[in-house]
Amino acid sequence: MERSGVINIYKEAGYTSHDVVAKLRGILKQKKIGHTGTLDPQAQGVLPVCLGKGTKLCDLLADHDKEYEAVLRLGITTDTQDMEGTILKESSVQVSEEEVRTCILSFQGEQQQVPPMYSALKVNGKKLYELAREGKVVERKARPVTFHNIEVLWMELLDQTGPADFLLRCRCSKGTYIRTLCNDIGEKLGCGGCMEELLRTRVERFGLTDAVKLDEVQKVMEEGNIERLILPVDRMFDQYPAAKTTPQGDLLVHNGNRIFPELLQEEPKVDGGYVRVYDSRETFIGLYEKKTDQMIPVKMFYRKENEA
Repeated sequence: MERSGVINIYKEAGYTSHDVVAKLRGILKQKKIGHTGTLDPQAQGVLPVCLGKGTKLCDLLADHDKEYEAVLRLGITTDTQDMEGTILKESSVQVSEEEVRTCILSFQGEQQQVPPMYSALKVNGKKLYELAREGKVVERKARPVTFHNIEVLWMELLDQTGPADFLLRCRCSKGTYIRTLCNDIGEKLGCGGCMEELLRTRVERFGLTDAVKLDEVQKVMEEGNIERLILPVDRMFDQYPAAKTTPQGDLLVHNGNRIFPELLQEEPKVDGGYVRVYDSRETFIGLYEKKTDQMIPVKMFYRKENEA
């Protein structure tokens, strides 16, 4: 039986995002599973994983803003921009708490960020981290990213002779590297910096409070209660009104066609925008856009084998 929806996994340190997908395939005994955005192996936290028809949601979720908590270590520069890499330079941290706070907050808003060499981005068909492991450094174009909010939760600035740690919370756009933010802050302060720890706390509606570790998924699966961990696909669109077709309208939506008001049991009371569409048997079909005299399919989740 193929399950469809989204399960909010708490990724533990030591696993890649692909490791999580592979383990879930074994636990759930199904192949069609995809994650919604790479987390570094040593990072922890929220990793929504899409199942079955829900894999069509992967790009949608990857595009959403994300929230992180990160420990910034000033005074150390590494080749990977985190503490997993080789230390390139150690410096004394001769700055005040106020200077650090002002510098950190200066990164809030729209920024141009150069991706790190140790990343999965590709240049001429080859991943940057593969080139980095060969000792190569290639030019990377800066990309627009947005830090919607950055907070300093605590700071530990010691005697200014060694490293200093700061805990940051930030909400940012997709494609943002928190490692690079830490590196750039250290560079701007003149003492160097890198990321010591990273925790992803939110992706869209998925937060830490309802994230489950792989061991718990295994246990719930063995108990036969796995459905309670899976958010159905249509719940991802519950901010939009719903509409249900008549039996005569079922064939149209089952084939991914536009639908007209007379083939709806009740027309949604909205002038425009997106609508969740269900057939007469209350099977979720997909997301439609309401026009003046019809509704146009936008994202379809129905499969014809559902009719069997």
